Amino acid sequence: MSFGFVAFHYPGPEHVEEFVDRCHQVHEVLSSQPGFLRAEPWVTPEGDAVVTTGAFESQQAFQAAFAAVARERGAAVGFDEREVKPRQIHTLLSR
Repeated sequence: MSFGFVAFHYPGPEHVEEFVDRCHQVHEVLSSQPGFLRAEPWVTPEGDAVVTTGAFESQQAFQAAFAAVARERGAAVGFDEREVKPRQIHTLLSR
């Protein structure tokens, strides 16, 4: 059973491109971790949210990969001052 996530981030309009670039930097770290399957950033047509999606072989692989991001990029996965409201993160299980 795969483990996935969908996260909605709400950067201010002046920070959307910078935030997407940061998502690509996080992807670089994630993609080098065991159990990583895929991850992508998306931007809503209105440009009011950056939506990230990802999949891992297991919940443990997901947790370990994001721990690696935190080690390599500092608090890169925590709240970012460029965000105008708290992000929403939903985890998923394949069936």
